[in-house]
Amino acid sequence: MDEQPPVVVFPPSPDGGRQVTIHGKRVGIAHSLFDVFELLHDAGLPSEDRAVDDPELIEWRGGGPYDWSDTA
Repeated sequence: MDEQPPVVVFPPSPDGGRQVTIHGKRVGIAHSLFDVFELLHDAGLPSEDRAVDDPELIEWRGGGPYDWSDTA
């Protein structure tokens, strides 16, 4: 893969929230997978369940889609 995926979900912060960027722009803080789906939907990107496993769409840093604690 030559290019970075359009969506990057950063590692959990101490409160468990994860910063989300789309095309390099910060779009919000997700506190759950549902929040990520909402941000994807708002941006017009695929937001169905299988989208979380698509490495061409989302890069998960510091844990995958089910990691929401900074102590994981």
